Amino acid sequence: MKQYFSFQWHITDECDQRCKHCYIFSEDNCKKLDAMTWEQIQQTFYNCLDFCKVYDRFPYFYLTGGDPILHPNFWKLLALMKEHQIPFTILGNPFHLNDETCRRMKEYGCEKYQLSLDGMRKTHDWFRKPGSFDITLEKIDCLRRAGIRSVIMTTVSGTNIDEIPDIIDIVVAHDADVFAFARYCPTSEEKEVGITPLRYRSLLEECDRKFKMYEAQRCHTYFNKKDHLWTLYEYETGQFQIPKNAQDGMVYGGCNCGNCHMTILPTGDLYACRRVQNSKVGNAFTDRIAEVWVCQMETYRGYTKFEKCAKCELLPWCRGCPAVASGQTGNFYAADPQCWKEIAM
Repeated sequence: MKQYFSFQWHITDECDQRCKHCYIFSEDNCKKLDAMTWEQIQQTFYNCLDFCKVYDRFPYFYLTGGDPILHPNFWKLLALMKEHQIPFTILGNPFHLNDETCRRMKEYGCEKYQLSLDGMRKTHDWFRKPGSFDITLEKIDCLRRAGIRSVIMTTVSGTNIDEIPDIIDIVVAHDADVFAFARYCPTSEEKEVGITPLRYRSLLEECDRKFKMYEAQRCHTYFNKKDHLWTLYEYETGQFQIPKNAQDGMVYGGCNCGNCHMTILPTGDLYACRRVQNSKVGNAFTDRIAEVWVCQMETYRGYTKFEKCAKCELLPWCRGCPAVASGQTGNFYAADPQCWKEIAM
């Protein structure tokens, strides 16, 4: 069966915000803002299609930045996507969305638009930009009118972890199509995110109760359990069981890094994962992605190298978040800092 391969494609660094947990500005607040030229966009696009042809995959693009809509060739790229009948999701800001913009994006094939809520109003506006909390919620209706599914994504840290249940309530109240959260990955000198393993498990337990309550009420919002530690939680609570026909050495789920995902930056740099800061594996302007995949990317497929996960029966399904581990320790294969399972190391 033919599988999808996802490219998280950052076409520009240009952005209306300077979020406190942004990867782009975390290491160097004075960095040059990069953006692809139209020629580089075309070159990268066809490089991706070549990869998918070689490995018999369906391409799926997550277009982002910065804010991709600020790129001068944003609409030309969407037209190129439509020409090749390729579906895509946009990860961007709410500020330039209106009925006409959303209608055009839908016309070109945009399936989903991801917005961020990183706390309730005071916390979110502190993280991102004053007023952006209310604007984000307003744009859910704008996307719905155009037929684009709205995705609300939250980055969880020690600063906002207590507000996640309230965020769920407000997302449901505004009829967002999808809600998910992932953990903050340390990107600067501050490596402690302020979440103990048991505190994180407690959050999952509280969210699980809320998800079930809203699902019983047949609410519109779909809850995407994005963090792979959900697998551990559901295993412990009997909601996930290891299949009896599972084969040794097979990988069935967990982190997509090294499996069916790659990130492309505005410089053309290819990353195994955008959240893993030292994971550059090549450049889309100079390297054939199909060759990078079988050579440099092999570094991220050493499943027996996981220091803790390799000793766990959930290795083929979980592996936590290697990006969080890498951000804290510099080691992709280190133990997930929020994994609460006790395993003899």
